[in-house]
This record gives sequence, structure tokens and C-alpha cells, in this order.
Amino acid sequence: MFDLLVKNANLPDGRTGIDIGCEKGKITAVEVGITAVAKETIDATSWLAAPPFVDPHFHMDATLSIGNPRMNVSGTLLEGIALWGELKKLQSIEDIVERAMSYCDLATSMGIGAIRSHVDICDNELKGVQALLDVREQVKDYIDLQLVAFPQDGVLRDQTAFENTIRALDMGMDIVGGIPHFERTMQQGAESVKLLCELAAERGLMVDMHCDESDDPLSRHIETLSYETQRLGLQGRVVGSHLTSMHSMDNYYVSKLIPLIVESEVHAIPNPLINIMLQGRHDNYPKRRGQTRVRELRDAGVTVGFGSDCVMDPWYSLGRADMLDVAFMGLHAGQLSSQDDMAWCFQAVTESSAKIMGLEGYGISVGCNANFNILQAQNSIEAIRLRAHRINIIRKGRIIASNPAISTNLSLAGRPKNFDPAGFTTA
Repeated sequence: MFDLLVKNANLPDGRTGIDIGCEKGKITAVEVGITAVAKETIDATSWLAAPPFVDPHFHMDATLSIGNPRMNVSGTLLEGIALWGELKKLQSIEDIVERAMSYCDLATSMGIGAIRSHVDICDNELKGVQALLDVREQVKDYIDLQLVAFPQDGVLRDQTAFENTIRALDMGMDIVGGIPHFERTMQQGAESVKLLCELAAERGLMVDMHCDESDDPLSRHIETLSYETQRLGLQGRVVGSHLTSMHSMDNYYVSKLIPLIVESEVHAIPNPLINIMLQGRHDNYPKRRGQTRVRELRDAGVTVGFGSDCVMDPWYSLGRADMLDVAFMGLHAGQLSSQDDMAWCFQAVTESSAKIMGLEGYGISVGCNANFNILQAQNSIEAIRLRAHRINIIRKGRIIASNPAISTNLSLAGRPKNFDPAGFTTA
């Protein structure tokens, strides 16, 4: 007997009419026409069953803090950093926990099952670290929360940042972070990459750096990051997040750079909503899009995952924990318009980001964790087009959130009485 049986689901790989059987928190059957008895059965009615959304780049210590202590008037990255510096002095551990837990409630309702959060370690009390370690423990049964020790003010620029990074890792942070383009000089930026990668290698940890989040084509710390990754044997364990300077680099240099990234097996995480909002602020017209070279990186073999970065904080006033919004924006900014491209954008907020985070038991196949979402869409492209309504959120074979399907009642002569927004296919 199954604990849960989902009938007649479509899968992101194109299979239709699939039944999914779950027992003891695992998927034990994925096939057509299962007749076995189950304690609970869901009729998916040809809606999409997809693995949980994965957000590989977020700032949970700052989320939902909008307007405190003031708004970011210019909308720039640098004013956001300055505003965050003001808020850090005012907030308590309890404030951070309360906001983060509220965000996790929202994220869960939107089908996010894994988040990698950068946590600022540039306050000597390490309030964010204490808070997010608490949150990680509280949400462990339904969100895989990875925590990055992130020296927001620069590991060399801030006098105690390196010591605090070590303290944060000793307390239980998972990943070494950095922000080389925010150091005082290009040379110090390169030194910070070397220092932090060596720290990660010593401890056997992954690295995830805010790298070249700038419009400056001469911000080339991803080159150093790729070199240090190879030198220290960190292949497959390192991420360059943002990489927005690449949109301003000349093609000749990029033709050298991308093979270096591929060779070092460094992953890339653009953050479409934030990148196109913050970048190009000093441009007149034409304005740069702000998003890194997603298509070129992907086509060269780099694993690319889309992150959301921010929700209602000093850098971004909008957001609703919807990774389909992120995929939708990444698709447009990257002009990823073919059917294959659009299906890949869905992978960028699911499978590709899960790979970057090293998640175990992820996916919809026998032996995987019984974690998946039922979306009111027939396929992954339609899910992005509609930013599909979440019908069921399932974790460990148990429904933890649910919504009735969306349907509009029409009162129009000669037209149907009910209208389903998911009634149009895109393929």
C-alpha cells in the first residue's frame, strides 16, 4: 500500500498520464496505470508534477525588511549596500528569525524546496549567522537551507571579516562566500578570491562568490576564481554568482574566458530579476540588459541556475518567492525563446540549481525523495508562461500545502460558463 498515490500527472520530460507512488518519504513507483491501494490519492488531471523549485541564491537575513530604516531611493546596488549597513545595526536576532520564518512560509507555499542563502558576517555579533542557523533547524523537514558565510563589506576591506568568516564556519555555516569586486582595488579583489578559496579547500567546503556584479568590463574576478578553482582542486564545488560584468566585456576576451570557466567546472548563477533592475543604472541609451551571457555559458557546458536573490529588501522592493517569475524574466532578458530554450529555463530553477547545490535524492524517479509540486499547467513551458498556480506541495510523501484550481466564471452569451487559464498548450 502506498502512503500517497498521484494519478495521471504530466512530467517535465514530456511523459504524460504518469502515476507516482510514495512510501515512507520516498518515490517507489513512477509508471502508467498503477492500481495498488493508497492511503491518500490525488488525481492530477494531466497537470504537471515537477520536483521542488530550487533557489540557489538568496539573502534571507535581509528579506522582508523593506522600508526599514528607509527606502532605497536611487535603486542602485551601492545604495542598497549602504542601507543594509544601517539596518544591520538596528535589527535583532529575533527580528531576523521572524522575517526569515515568514519568508520560508511563503517560499513553501510557492513550491520552493531548497534555498541557498548568503548570510552577512560583517557584524561582530554575527546576528545573522545565529538567526539563520536557528531558522535552518526549524525548517529542515521541508526546506533544504544551505548557508553561505558572506563577507558583504569585503573580506579584506572589513578589518574583522576574515576572522568572522572563520567563526561563522565554525558555528555551522556550509559554504565560503566572497565579494571580490567590492574590495578596494582589483588587486585586493584577486587576493580575496585566493584567500577564500584556500580557506574552502582547507575545510573541504564549497565556494559561492558574488562575482563581478558590475557594469565594468574590466571586473574580471571570475577569471581568478576559475584559476584558483583549478589550482586548489575545487572543480565542481565553486559558483560564480551574478557575473554581470560579462555582459559588458568584448567578445574576444569572453571567447577566452568561457573556456576557462568550463575547464574549471565553475557553475554560474545569474539572478534575472535583480540583475536587470540594478545594472545599467549609469547608462543613457542604449541601456545594457544587465544579465550575464546565459546562452553562451549554457551552450559551452557550464551549469547555469537562476536565483531570485532578493524579496522586499534594500535592493529589491518586489518579489513573491516565485521561481517561475525568475525563470520568466531570465527567459526574456536572455532572449531564450525557442521551445528547447524555454524548457531549459524551467530546468534552471529546478534540476540545474539542484545540481549546483549538490542536493541528494532530488527528482521524480524511483528512489528519490517524495518531494514534488503539482502545478496547474500541462508542461514546463506552460508553467513559465502562466507562472502556474500551485495545486499541491508535497514533501516526504505528505501534502503540506494546497490550493483549489483556478477557474473563472464567465457570463457571456454563447461562451463557456467556466474558463481555465491553463487551457492553452504551448507545444
